[in-house]
Amino acid sequence: MKFALSIQGSPFTSNSLWSALKFAQACLNDGHHIHRVFFYHDAVLVANALQAPPQDEMHLTAAWQDLGQTHELDLCLCVASCLRRGILDDSEAHRFEKTASNLAPGFNISGLGQLIEASLVCDRVVTFGA
Repeated sequence: MKFALSIQGSPFTSNSLWSALKFAQACLNDGHHIHRVFFYHDAVLVANALQAPPQDEMHLTAAWQDLGQTHELDLCLCVASCLRRGILDDSEAHRFEKTASNLAPGFNISGLGQLIEASLVCDRVVTFGA
C-alpha cells in the first residue's frame, strides 16, 4: 500500500511528529511505501537546523533525517508555514534578504500542491493533527 503522511503538530507541544515517525517506521517495516511526508503548520519546526534538544530527549529532527535518508523519503515542508515560523532554505533567505538559512538537510520547502499530488497518487493519506 502507498501512504502519504500529513503532520501538523508542533514538535514541542504535541506527540504528532513522534507518532507519525513510529507509524512510518512500522509501514516501511511491513513492506509498504511512503510516497511523501508533508509537514504543515507547527510541524515545520522539526526542520530547524539550529535546534539543540537536551541529551535526554529524542532528537526528532535527526530521527526524521535518518528515516528520510535510509528510505529515500520526500520530506516536504509547507512554504507558507515555514515563512511564518522562520524556517528558510538558501533560496528563501536570499529572497527575503535574510543573513542565513536554517533548513535542516534532508527536508525541502514546497507548496500545498505536493500534498494534493500525494493524495491523488496514494492509497491512503494519514494525518497526524496538532
